[in-house]
Amino acid sequence: MKSSQQEDSPEEDSPDGAGRDREGRDKESPDKEGPDKEGPYGAGRDGAGRDGAGRDGAGRDGEGAAGGAERVRTGWIRRVAIDVRPLRHPAYRRLWLGQGVSWVGLQVSAVAVPVQVYDMTRSSFWVGVLGVVNLVPLIVFGLWGGSVADHVDRRKLLFASSCVTWVATLLLLAQALLGMDGLWLIMAVVAVQATGFAVSSPTRSAITPRLVEPSLVPAANTLNFTAGTVGMLAGPLFAGFLLARWSYPAAYALDAVLFTVGLYAALRLPPVPPLGRVTGSPGLRSVVEGLRYLATQPVLLMSFVVDIIAMGIAMPRALFPELAETRFGGGDAVGWLFASIAIGSFAGGLLSGWIGRVRRQGVALIGAIVVWGLAVAAAGLADRLWLAVLLLAVGGAADLVSAVFRQTMLQTYAPDEMRGRLQGVFTVVVAGGPRLGDLRAGATAAMAGATVSWVGGGLVCAVLVVLVGVFVPALLRYDARATPGGPEAAPAKA
Repeated sequence: MKSSQQEDSPEEDSPDGAGRDREGRDKESPDKEGPDKEGPYGAGRDGAGRDGAGRDGAGRDGEGAAGGAERVRTGWIRRVAIDVRPLRHPAYRRLWLGQGVSWVGLQVSAVAVPVQVYDMTRSSFWVGVLGVVNLVPLIVFGLWGGSVADHVDRRKLLFASSCVTWVATLLLLAQALLGMDGLWLIMAVVAVQATGFAVSSPTRSAITPRLVEPSLVPAANTLNFTAGTVGMLAGPLFAGFLLARWSYPAAYALDAVLFTVGLYAALRLPPVPPLGRVTGSPGLRSVVEGLRYLATQPVLLMSFVVDIIAMGIAMPRALFPELAETRFGGGDAVGWLFASIAIGSFAGGLLSGWIGRVRRQGVALIGAIVVWGLAVAAAGLADRLWLAVLLLAVGGAADLVSAVFRQTMLQTYAPDEMRGRLQGVFTVVVAGGPRLGDLRAGATAAMAGATVSWVGGGLVCAVLVVLVGVFVPALLRYDARATPGGPEAAPAKA
């Protein structure tokens, strides 16, 4: 069931003014390829490796076989390596850089806060309570923030919510410098920080398809997820270094400084007002409207369902401490297990150039989650640490692919007036799925053992996601070329 906006031609004038498409982007694209423009294969070259002078990939016209072979090799690398074309658009480039840099700082605080809480209380219980303190605002304000993003200028909302997160970081820095050491103060500040993140996350994601062409949305999402993976790897390393040498104020200060890059990126965005006529007001009714719309769209609904299956049933991280000790000899094994999925996601991002060329994204989504589940199951049977890490890395790469396709399907299929609310649901699912997985893995391990929990979760995930594809064929039939987003349009100019 498509909205009236989805049926409109993408070249009609929008409320943003004549000369802009239905997504609010200028019709004149700086990246429009032509004989004198730089395409995805390099300046003046087409997909066959021919250059502007008419020389072909074999190097005829005096270039020789060596030059032709070099062009073939370069073309292959560009087809496999991560697609960076979205970075040609200044607004997206700033947003991506700001998100990537600020995410490193957030991950530093994500390590420093639980370490400080444990240092204060000497209790893992209170460290666990931090997870609840983070999750509740993510669920409540993630849905509410997505609703607001559909009613106001998203640039202003992103900047305001990012300021809330930044102020919370400054409060963490202040309490550490002043030696206040108040448990409930830290819990309250963490809740405020999570609230700002819950609003900014869906808003930022809803902005992305307004900054690049629809054909570049998969590449933009891959860049976003890869940058996030870098933050998940670099942040804890920075945190460990700073906490060992200068303690908590240094960690929170680094987060505060790095986050200013994200604030600057949000401030420099072009206006991103709602497209079309805005009806109603943000609130519970608006959230319910978004959920009702989602219920009528089997493709989008199932993209959320398969993510819950992947994370809620197959995620094995709650078992890492036990298996690291009992199977892999303790020591640094637990660190390698926790890092393995992120390592795979990062490697998968670097080799993701093919993702943007996939049109049957529903089939690809199902396939990626099947690979994730089977890789997790195989890792649960490995009796060598290196093999378990390798298999989990394969699963991490598959997880990145599935995340890119889910995000892309959401951003290109849903109409702009629903994107914020659906991104809010996406935020809740992404935040809650792994935590459900932790609960499932731990409970199953208590009853049947860690190996059964680990391997069984991966196998059940693979089977269930195949059944989803069988019983909901609309997901398997989903073709990116037939999405309501229409043909390629040019991005908004910053």
